[in-house]
Amino acid sequence: MASRFFVLGLLFGICLAADPSPLQDFCVTDSTSSGILLCGNKHLLIIFCYFSIKIAACEFYNKHKSEDEELSMCVFLSKKNLPVHLNGKACKDPKLVQAEDFFFSGLDIAGNTSNTIGFLVTPATIPGANTLGIVIGRGDFAPNGFSPLHTHPRASEIVLVLEGRVEIGFVTSNPENHLFTKTLEVGDLFVVPKGLVHFQRNVGEANAVTITALSSQAPGIIRVADASFGSDPRIPGDLLAKAFRIDENTERQIQRRFSNMED
Repeated sequence: MASRFFVLGLLFGICLAADPSPLQDFCVTDSTSSGILLCGNKHLLIIFCYFSIKIAACEFYNKHKSEDEELSMCVFLSKKNLPVHLNGKACKDPKLVQAEDFFFSGLDIAGNTSNTIGFLVTPATIPGANTLGIVIGRGDFAPNGFSPLHTHPRASEIVLVLEGRVEIGFVTSNPENHLFTKTLEVGDLFVVPKGLVHFQRNVGEANAVTITALSSQAPGIIRVADASFGSDPRIPGDLLAKAFRIDENTERQIQRRFSNMED
């Protein structure tokens, strides 16, 4: 028993003393391997351990949360023989990395906006961006298309307009709840701080195109309406009615609309 605590103490010390920066030049995503090749991430160290003295497999967080944190949570493993879920993706062997791993082509291709909101994001999938804390994509807006109220819990966002006119805005946190909004023309940029509720919509007469960059490999997205009225299981209707200051009959009608919507 004493030996177990000694080993755990050593591991905990390693976690607390981890280098807060990436521990290599790059960590290209290995999309074929089922094995585990650990790599350092900003403010984050994940350690996989398995000992003959029957200590369970485990994952450890650095005590400082990562700005590039890719999961909403990272719970340590308490049972044996469970697959390890990395807070990120395993690395390809650096000897097998090629220039193509840092390249993406296709953001010149328009996305299909034939959906209920007239908006589509085409992400750039770049294996070499793994652990670098960045992601970029193209946004296409049909006339009157919009990106509904949402947040990115793990990233700030910067938006560049390539075509058309796009209105963008975000709301500050309580108690101010101040709305900052701006109509962007071609060549204009706008920054949305991390975690704040924001929106975008096409206010021009033609299609609009944006390039969006976010400060996390997995920024996450929480749409306000979907999370409120389309959760599974559902949030109690009386609670939603009080929160949105509507009657319960109206709340039920709204929930029915979201429950019948397809992804």
